Amino acid sequence: MNAAAGPERGLRAVAGTVLCVAATWASLLALGGLVEGSRWYTVACTAVLVVATSTALARAVSRTWWLPTLVGGLVAAVGLVLRYGSPPGRPQFVPDLDAVARAWDVAREGVRVVNDSYVPMPDVRPGEMLLVLGAVGVVLLVDAAVLAVRVPALAGVALLALWVPAVLLGFPAGALPLALTGLAYLALLAFGAAPQHARAGRTRRAGAAAGAGAALVALALVAGPPLMSVPGWASMALPRFGEGPVGPLELSSELDLRDSLGQRSSQVVLRYTVTASEDEAAGTADEGSVSLSTPASGDPVANARLVGPLRAFTLTTFDGRTWERTETDDLAGWDPAGLLASDPALRGLPPDPAAGTLATVEVQVGALSEQRLPVTTFPRTLDAAEDWQYDAVRDEVVSDDPTRDGERYSMVVQVPDLTADQLRAAVPGSPPQAELYTAVPATTNADDVARTAREVTAEATTPYEQALALQTWFRSATNFVYDTRVPPARSQDAVWDFLQTRRGYCVQFSTAMTMMARSLDIPARVAVGFLPGEADDEGGYVVTGRLAHAWPELYFDGLGWVRFEPTPASQTGPPPVWANPFTGATAPASVPDEVDRDQAAPVPSASSTAPVAGGPSGSGEDVSWLVVALGTGVGLVLLAAAAGTGVLIARRARVQSYLTPERAWATLRRRLARRGITWSDATTARTAALRLEDEIGRRASDVTAADAARAALASLLAAVESQRYAPHGPARGAHGVASPGTGQRSATRETSQAGGTDELAGWVETIRLACSRPVSDRPRADAGPSAPPAGP
Repeated sequence: MNAAAGPERGLRAVAGTVLCVAATWASLLALGGLVEGSRWYTVACTAVLVVATSTALARAVSRTWWLPTLVGGLVAAVGLVLRYGSPPGRPQFVPDLDAVARAWDVAREGVRVVNDSYVPMPDVRPGEMLLVLGAVGVVLLVDAAVLAVRVPALAGVALLALWVPAVLLGFPAGALPLALTGLAYLALLAFGAAPQHARAGRTRRAGAAAGAGAALVALALVAGPPLMSVPGWASMALPRFGEGPVGPLELSSELDLRDSLGQRSSQVVLRYTVTASEDEAAGTADEGSVSLSTPASGDPVANARLVGPLRAFTLTTFDGRTWERTETDDLAGWDPAGLLASDPALRGLPPDPAAGTLATVEVQVGALSEQRLPVTTFPRTLDAAEDWQYDAVRDEVVSDDPTRDGERYSMVVQVPDLTADQLRAAVPGSPPQAELYTAVPATTNADDVARTAREVTAEATTPYEQALALQTWFRSATNFVYDTRVPPARSQDAVWDFLQTRRGYCVQFSTAMTMMARSLDIPARVAVGFLPGEADDEGGYVVTGRLAHAWPELYFDGLGWVRFEPTPASQTGPPPVWANPFTGATAPASVPDEVDRDQAAPVPSASSTAPVAGGPSGSGEDVSWLVVALGTGVGLVLLAAAAGTGVLIARRARVQSYLTPERAWATLRRRLARRGITWSDATTARTAALRLEDEIGRRASDVTAADAARAALASLLAAVESQRYAPHGPARGAHGVASPGTGQRSATRETSQAGGTDELAGWVETIRLACSRPVSDRPRADAGPSAPPAGP
């Protein structure tokens, strides 16, 4: 810290605080391209204002340079705990340990939000907390650099911290935020460079600063275009993390039922078209709709709904909480003209129009990084790059290298004319490694899950009817609620917890149906992929990360793996036609996102099917509470400003009432420094007075002013020397001013008794006025002695 100067004070400190707040607000705009919405910015700016006000008030009543920063940090900590640690649904005004714990949980959730989000990050409460924390941290650092240690250049490091994420991720905020931040930083530098007690020449310095700024702008406009054409000046290569906006999407192969659902990326991961195959006699695809309808001929329309979800991989092993995937080395190539299917009887055969509806699907990969190629669940031919291989046991297409942006492949899909009667007549089959698909984890509530399955399917007479009963039970809005937030664990068995709370999302619904089907000796597994794409304006379909999904598949003899859909229709549309109790009903015009947009997804996830964060989830707060909070914050700021003004006035009056000779001498020295009259701390008061005597003679406007100034200087000198060097009692100086030498309290009492406070202030002002004129070549005002008279 600049020890000689000390921290900023008075109105200058208030002006510095305003500049610190403005600079922080401007730098926060750098995050505008990384976060959705503007609520976070409003909350962060309010927090910055409250914290800066608290530091300003602390600085007004304290002379310690570090105390205002400490006070601001405490105010920030208490505010964060009260806002983000209060119980759901009601505000809290006094922090306690429970509030601290809740705030800590929200902060941990916020870290997961930042780690797992795609740009733009959703404006959710946990992420907002980290943004507010960063904002108040920056304003405290800027305030300390500018006003405490008085090195404004260091403030640039703190302001730069808010720009680093946008620069590294490739989402610059634009020219306006950059210009505002730059101007605010220049203002901070100018504030620090301005003399602390300089009034003379203020217009000249302001004009010089404005001229220099205008010159810099002109130089940038004139020299900018030529420099942009010079190699190396036009751009700078910055580190890239991943590909695309932030990185390609990758589906999670380990699903944890304890995790809350994260909001997925809106990046386009796949684009595809669906057309009727040349061998298909039926009409062409209705590209503008995704409803499963039939033309006049009675044949299904070839569209995204007909082709169904695109499956990337399946999961078999479940431990009661988490799905795990084990890879296999049993891979082989395939004939592009032959079908790939889970039913061994169909594998390798050419597509047959008599066996079902044929549709050609052309796929282009977007921002997707997957080592398993998304393909339809139906039998299909596949024309893809040579590095892909086929896993016949799982009916998956895998590779050591992930998919790349722009990669293309095509399928001819054979959609079977599967009916409920066929499934009703089928029996559970025995897929390869059948024991894996009927295994149920030995949890404490495994018997309870099995008992519930038997109760739900009590009236079913066939395995298919059992599966249909389970699906209908899960999809009923009276039984279950789709919720992205997973309640806390109640037992060792995550499936049993879901059956008790009746709240969850696709991972819970698909896992529960899979485990219950296995308890009924029906082979089952969970598939992970994407719901059918949404129609675009060019006759194709678009799949984004928001359409990532999980569903159960059950194995029937002679039919292979058959898809069911237990997740509620509000998220997935109607179930497959063979599993639809209301066959003939049309699907909605578009497929809803897996994320419930009416609910705040608490944890954005990089893994599109599974959340990666657990713990408490921050639900969206009520708008009315936000209004109340902002109104309360503004009221507190206004109240604090009024209190601060009162404190400053009272402090100024108190300092004036306790003016002593020593303080008067310090005031005179500070004011004369503005006129270029200075002396070091090693200079005694009498030596300094000798110099002042000479300056008075040179600068005083006339003899009368010089005489008055010399008399005032002599009186002030006598009072100062008496206070400094007379330790055993008050010594009365010129004009009867008492100058005790035994402490501050005696000096105050004696000066007050003699009217000394006013006299001291008057002497300082008389000397200042005599020295206010600049030095000239005119003769001295030789109206007094060459040295001040000695004190009594």
